[in-house]
Amino acid sequence: MTTLKNLGDLIDPHANPQQIALIGLDSDAGSSGTAQQYTYAQVDDLARGVAQALRAQGFQPGDRIAILAANSVPYIATVLGIMRAGLVAVPVNFKFPPVLIDYVLKDSGARLVLHDQARTAAIPDDIPRVALDTPDFDAWRRAGEAPSYVPDEDDTAIILYTSGSTGKPKGVLLSHAGQWWTVQTRRKATSLAADRALIAAPLYHMNALALALLSLASHATTVLLPQFTATAYIDAISTYRCTWLTAVPPMIAMMLRERDLLARTDLSSVKVIRMGSAPVSASLLTQIHAMFPAARVINAYGTTEGGPVAFGPHPQGLPTPSMSVGYPHPLVSIQLMPGPDDGPDQGILTLRSPGLMQGYHQRPDLTLPFTADGHYITGDVFRRDADGFYFFVGRRDDMFVSGGENIYPGEVEKMLEQHPAVQQAAVVPVDDDIKGTKPVAFVILREGQEVDTEQIKQYALANAPAYQHPRQVWFVDALPLASTNKIDRHQLLAEAAKRLSEDTQHAN
Repeated sequence: MTTLKNLGDLIDPHANPQQIALIGLDSDAGSSGTAQQYTYAQVDDLARGVAQALRAQGFQPGDRIAILAANSVPYIATVLGIMRAGLVAVPVNFKFPPVLIDYVLKDSGARLVLHDQARTAAIPDDIPRVALDTPDFDAWRRAGEAPSYVPDEDDTAIILYTSGSTGKPKGVLLSHAGQWWTVQTRRKATSLAADRALIAAPLYHMNALALALLSLASHATTVLLPQFTATAYIDAISTYRCTWLTAVPPMIAMMLRERDLLARTDLSSVKVIRMGSAPVSASLLTQIHAMFPAARVINAYGTTEGGPVAFGPHPQGLPTPSMSVGYPHPLVSIQLMPGPDDGPDQGILTLRSPGLMQGYHQRPDLTLPFTADGHYITGDVFRRDADGFYFFVGRRDDMFVSGGENIYPGEVEKMLEQHPAVQQAAVVPVDDDIKGTKPVAFVILREGQEVDTEQIKQYALANAPAYQHPRQVWFVDALPLASTNKIDRHQLLAEAAKRLSEDTQHAN
């Protein structure tokens, strides 16, 4: 029987310990902030000290330890140390309101919170805590060479909580075995050893955490921003000559608005941009290629529950269409579950791989989203073309019915973003006495472009089925983002209802 690996032991002990592992920026100001460089030896030492301290305090394998902080090098080392001690790391979304932070800490059963000073007030008084960004952290860590905990097949390494946009956040259980498989599978396909990655998405989210683990396993150098701002992100790419970017579409859309900064910044170091966590439009892809002409853009797909390994290149070498997420990975089983209105090549995506979640933490009230044969039911609708490439259609939960017709907001948004004046669009449903619901759109225009609502409506009528055209179009300067940098559709729903109510009052 093969001995399982502890996910905290990703650092190769035989590789150069003096290689720079992480460059941590201590502010959102890019190069104007202070940068701290950590070698692999130093990161390893930090992780070892955390593990020893947790053992010394008497925590037992399986105990949960929470991290409530912005991105930092100690954050990453702490996650490694928690896992090395056989405990379960629980990264907490610090952008949650206090009531949800309290819920996650108590639901997870966190016995200790490792945090930064900015988040101190969010921690309930009855939970012990240690601040990562004070001398207390250095004093708390312990010396020692105890070996890492050897996990069993079903031992949990990490609990990542979902955004909680529909009900209470769910704790996704991720095992040492599953995540080790994920990291090593990605590493074989795309080692980052010769790259310099940039992470600005939050480490409490799979997008950023998975890249951090992959980069460490590849013995690469990673630049770490505390959190995303467009100016700091652009500045960090140039200052640290980053080659590998991972982002969600709204992050790139926000970068595109910084036209003056982009014009005077050298971004030629970028070789790969991995877009994930939310669908990307053809219009945005075109603009990304213009901004990074030498970069390969990967339109990736992954979920917290299913992991980032799902699709890849075509086995016959066929080029991946620009809007496709790729061909099923050879180690992943992919199936479609057609709905009553879907054809044989469209339906909810299901997938099965060693990297799937174990389930949800303490949620017996939830039906596990697995088929009888172990495929995870993603809730995302895809279509498959004749060559076997997959294309994202929309979230089944986001779909709404207008006059008997199924409307996926993502399809309408992609169409609107083909208009030469439109930078970004978001579509949501509103109530309608006749249709049941009808689509409305929030639109960001490209800089220097002028267009009125009627022109947008006419464009939609000319380029899509009539039932998809937005009955109201509101021009906005920005779209609200949820804590994972995705579009906050719930806030848009509330804003649409508010605007329609105000329009009705004004009409009366």
